[in-house]
Amino acid sequence: MSNFFITGGAGFIGSAVIRFLIKETDHQVLNLDKLTYAGNLESLASVAQNQRYQFLQADVCDQGLVSQVFEDFQPDVVMHLAAESHVDRSIDGPTDFIQTNIVGTSVMLECARKYWKQLPSDNRFRFHHISTDEVYGSLDDTGLFTEETAYDPSSPYSASKASSDHLVRAWHRTYGLPVLITNCSNNYGPYQFPEKLIPLMILNAFEGKPLPVYGSGQQIRDWLHVEDHARAIYKVVTEGEVGQTYNIGGHNEKTNLEVVHALCDILLELAPWNGSPRAFGPRDDVGSYKELITYVADRPGHDLRYAIDASKIQKDLGWVPQETFETGLRKTVEWYLNNFEWCQHVQDGSYQRQRLGVIEGKQGAVE
Repeated sequence: MSNFFITGGAGFIGSAVIRFLIKETDHQVLNLDKLTYAGNLESLASVAQNQRYQFLQADVCDQGLVSQVFEDFQPDVVMHLAAESHVDRSIDGPTDFIQTNIVGTSVMLECARKYWKQLPSDNRFRFHHISTDEVYGSLDDTGLFTEETAYDPSSPYSASKASSDHLVRAWHRTYGLPVLITNCSNNYGPYQFPEKLIPLMILNAFEGKPLPVYGSGQQIRDWLHVEDHARAIYKVVTEGEVGQTYNIGGHNEKTNLEVVHALCDILLELAPWNGSPRAFGPRDDVGSYKELITYVADRPGHDLRYAIDASKIQKDLGWVPQETFETGLRKTVEWYLNNFEWCQHVQDGSYQRQRLGVIEGKQGAVE
């Protein structure tokens, strides 16, 4: 049994990691989360009363408080997931991304270093930084991102994550801090904030609202179910080699338009369009979900293609995704159809599925 210090544990990926740790392991878990717009403790309702779980509302940029957490909780493992993560939102307000993703990571690293220096020499302390494949920039029609791919970020979000990756490597090379980094492809699954592509399309379709597809919809992403991701990063932090980077992908390359079409097909099966009221009202003038697809101006600097080579984590650690895109997407649609109350709560007061990232009259994008 170990003490796991999780930052950003009320977010989409962080909450999946905590649910996994509480249900599948015997570890103690401390969740530090600022509870910004995308953080929601309802995502952790199933584990909230577990004696091995505790929550602290705080900011990773608060160095005094973070240092106190290290001293009091005595973590064996840090999994640093706290981050601003939406590309469009970073276009509207890059400063928050710089503060949380860069400054916050530097605070976590320095507090971890001071704590680690006091541990016995045979300690098994690990600092695991969870990042994104967007740091690599855009691919053409061929090739895959590997752990050796040069960084070429395109947005304020990806630039801030690239910066934090570099800080983590610098703390390892300069101070010897035992770190690991993972870069993942696009996550999807339950409890994802509705500004992201898949939940946005599900909720808009169910309400008969337009489904905004950016540009031609031919941008390609590799899709990874969030529960597969949680299993992967646990394997990395417990079995991975210190100082190494592991790319995590779902082996599911799809264009954005293919994803939207697949969602419409599943919705048509699970909630047939018949003009009757749904959660928030019908659209009698629409005959199918696909008729709601609306092409809008593309995002500024929108990367064309991301694709992960996940052979290293498979070869070294034996991890492969359990969900196919088809099984994972169906489970995701079913979850959202059965959890409208969660969707309403997480949006109230902060986000009503409006477009973000608009520049000089251009319409933003979602991803």
